[in-house]
Amino acid sequence: MPAGTLYRGREGMWSWVAHRVTGVLIFFFLFVHVLDTALVRVSPQDYDKVVATYKNPVVNLMEYGLVAAILFHALNGLRVIAVDFWSKGPKYQRQMLWSVVGIWVVLMAGAFYPVLQHSLHDLFGS
Repeated sequence: MPAGTLYRGREGMWSWVAHRVTGVLIFFFLFVHVLDTALVRVSPQDYDKVVATYKNPVVNLMEYGLVAAILFHALNGLRVIAVDFWSKGPKYQRQMLWSVVGIWVVLMAGAFYPVLQHSLHDLFGS
């Protein structure tokens, strides 16, 4: 392959991949959520049993991951809108991506304790 023809991918490509992956994960969550919520009409007792299985640290960590996926997907979606509809968007897409990542990190750090507090109390005491 001639030099310079292989696309190596930069921030734009990785944000595209992350946007698609988070979208699929959010869709999967919504699918499972609709299914387990529909169970309440079929058998409220079974619904209570299913929901009880969700009350453990592993699922709580997955909830934190869900918050991370939704937040990144939303912030990156706003960046994509800006790139598409702002005349200077393509010029500043890299700076906007790093702004999205910075905002995401700050918000995820702020969400750490509120989302994981029950598991932290269960694992390490109060």
